[in-house]
Amino acid sequence: MKKFFLSPLFAMFFAFAGFAGFAGSASAQTVDTSNPDAMVKTITQQVMDQIKGDKSIQSGDITKITQLVNEKILPYTDFRRTTQLAMGRNWRAATPDQQQQVIEQFKMLLIRTYSGALAQVRDQQIEYKPFRANPDDTDVVVRSTVLNNGQPIELDYRLYKTAQGWRVYDINVLGAWLIQAYQQQFQEKIQQGGVQGLISFLTQRNQQLAAGKAAS
Repeated sequence: MKKFFLSPLFAMFFAFAGFAGFAGSASAQTVDTSNPDAMVKTITQQVMDQIKGDKSIQSGDITKITQLVNEKILPYTDFRRTTQLAMGRNWRAATPDQQQQVIEQFKMLLIRTYSGALAQVRDQQIEYKPFRANPDDTDVVVRSTVLNNGQPIELDYRLYKTAQGWRVYDINVLGAWLIQAYQQQFQEKIQQGGVQGLISFLTQRNQQLAAGKAAS
């Protein structure tokens, strides 16, 4: 699988690991999930602040990064929806156990691939574009621009409304949406070896990344 080279902010919302998060933490309680624009701004700032104050995260400590993701990001995302859309119609062909395995391995792939990007977050400036949505909208996009060493990077978040509030499920950097970027890759692996073939590939890739091997 090709690496999807993006800005450090990409990892903030899609480097997931495990469902055992900290949804009841104090930080989660301070986020207004009824307002998608405000929610994205608050979470992004919280994540940046914690990274800047934690040398373990800055050094790429996977355990600390996983804890950060679970505590600050996971409660406000729907990665099951992300994975389902990335798999397309193949999602329905997978058993519930296979679906869960793909979710877990896909999340781990992202966190291992982009842990280094998280560690690079320092003094990037974020400019949010005016938020435009109708009161009855259930699917919206929060648009922003990240200034990274003076270079503007388009960074947009797609959210949908749930009974628990708004949830992020897709992200766009420089015109490339995460779900779309992985759809073709997932389709190719499933065509070659079925859903189990995709699971095996993701598992093997995670093992390679854990061992520090470069992408093939």
